[in-house]
Amino acid sequence: MLKPVRLLVLPLLVALFAALSLSAMPKAQDNAAEAPPATPLVGLPNVMDVRVSVTPERARLVIDLAARTEFALVSLSGPDRLAIDVRAATFSVPEPSGKPAGEGGSIAEYLVEQAAPDRVRTTLTLSAPAQVQQAYMLDPFEDQPARLVVDVIPATAEEFAANVARDLAASGAAAPVADISTPAGGSELPIATRPLVVIDPGHGGIDSGAETVDGIKEKDIVLAFAQRLQALLVASGRFDVALTREDDTFLRLEERVALARANKADLFISIHADSFQQPEIRGASVYTRDENATDVLDKILADNENKTDVIAGFAMPQMAPEVVDILLDLMRREMRHQSFTAAQAIVHQLEPSVELRRFPVRQADFFVLQAPDVPSVLVELGFLSNAADMANLLADPWQDRTADALARGISTYFDGLAPEE
Repeated sequence: MLKPVRLLVLPLLVALFAALSLSAMPKAQDNAAEAPPATPLVGLPNVMDVRVSVTPERARLVIDLAARTEFALVSLSGPDRLAIDVRAATFSVPEPSGKPAGEGGSIAEYLVEQAAPDRVRTTLTLSAPAQVQQAYMLDPFEDQPARLVVDVIPATAEEFAANVARDLAASGAAAPVADISTPAGGSELPIATRPLVVIDPGHGGIDSGAETVDGIKEKDIVLAFAQRLQALLVASGRFDVALTREDDTFLRLEERVALARANKADLFISIHADSFQQPEIRGASVYTRDENATDVLDKILADNENKTDVIAGFAMPQMAPEVVDILLDLMRREMRHQSFTAAQAIVHQLEPSVELRRFPVRQADFFVLQAPDVPSVLVELGFLSNAADMANLLADPWQDRTADALARGISTYFDGLAPEE
């Protein structure tokens, strides 16, 4: 049985450095130019790179750092801009100023500067009102440095003005430094009814899924990962969360779908890790259901997953033609659109921290995604047949990093849904 867990809502966290005074920010810039060069502070990292990208719907700032550090965000007017400070002693950004990559969006240009001996500031000059949707620090991993990721979304003029006033008041209070991390996003407004997210760890019981030569089974990897993701979503306080299986139990594909439908899930996420005869293929991807697979590999993966019930001694349910027509029609409409939106939100959060396949939002005819009334996606964490993916799948830091990104993607998806009238 599904066992949703209910907790309180966490608000979106916003903090300022104690040393950050908004009223003094323009003067700090001038003083920094006049003062003699300061000796870099021991223990504070270097800012290695800054990248800004935009689309009409959102913008993203990524700051590469030599080590994890603290950060703060403020909204400023005259001109309208967002300032992002990190505690850092130096910066070696190849392009410390310029225009963002992409088209559209609310950011006109950016500037990186040493605002103080212990602080590097990135200023985003706005072409339209905007606000920070979420900001989070990623630990260094493999060949990737520590990263601060800041997502910016459009705001009304009134919302931006309110944020400026809030931050100005906060600066006068000299708020303490905070290391902000929002594992599953957040919202400034309470959520009256929490969405139900059903997480489906693939395989189980007599069905091991993909397996390595030394006996590591997909069913064990995805169950452990699903439990990590569940814990993050529960801790956010935003969701009711349930697993289709909580132990090494076999469930037919139709039972997994039925559990989500019977409990009126708001999102169904099936977790998998696959294998393929070409060991060079690697990376995570997110699937929505479509009768026409993105490519041959996607069709093979879907066909293999759909054989689960047959291998275990069960036959696929036969549906009357009129029922099939209804399912396909519904999938082509609202659920297909919502599923694709959820997949995009998840991939957007995975991009800064996880190796992805080329064109990571993909389509295939996975039976487990066939619910006509529940947005459904299937997440392939990677390939057991690839050595690098296999090492990641077994590494706690990678699992934490990926679960954290998935949780943020889920939150972003629900943030984007229009409120029901």
